[in-house]
Amino acid sequence: MYGWLLVLHIFAAVAVIGSAFMVPIIRRSAKTTDQLRFILDITSKLALFTKIGGTVLVLTGIWLMFIAKMGLTEMWLNLSILLSLILIVTIVGLIEPRTKRLAQLASERQGYELSVDVGLAMRRISPMETTAQLLSLAVTVLMVIKPMF
Repeated sequence: MYGWLLVLHIFAAVAVIGSAFMVPIIRRSAKTTDQLRFILDITSKLALFTKIGGTVLVLTGIWLMFIAKMGLTEMWLNLSILLSLILIVTIVGLIEPRTKRLAQLASERQGYELSVDVGLAMRRISPMETTAQLLSLAVTVLMVIKPMF
C-alpha cells in the first residue's frame, strides 16, 4: 500500500510542481494576441491538474507520514506541507483570478500585437508566478534532499 501511495504522491507532485513551474514560462512566450489566447486556453485546462493534483499531493503526503509513523516530527516534511499549501493558495487564489482577467482582456483585443492593458496584466501576474516557481523549487529540493533541521 505504501508503494502505490508513494507513486500517486509523486504523480500529484509532478502535476502541481510541473504546471506551477512551466505554465508561466509558456505564458510569457506569447508574442501576439492569438498566441496568448491559445496559451490561456491550454493553461486554463491545465489548471484542473493543479487543483486535483494539489489536493491529492497534500492528502497523500499526510497519509504517507502516518503510515511511516513519522507524524509531524520531521521539520523538512512540515515545511514541505506548508510550502505546498502556500503554493496551491498562490496558484488558485492569486494567479488564477488574474489569469481569468488576462484572458478577458485578450479576448476583447482584436489586433495582432498585445495591447498595453494585456502587457500590464501579464506584468502584474509575473511576480506571483515567480513566487510559485520558487515555492515549487523549494518543495522539490526539500523532498529530494530531506534535510535534517
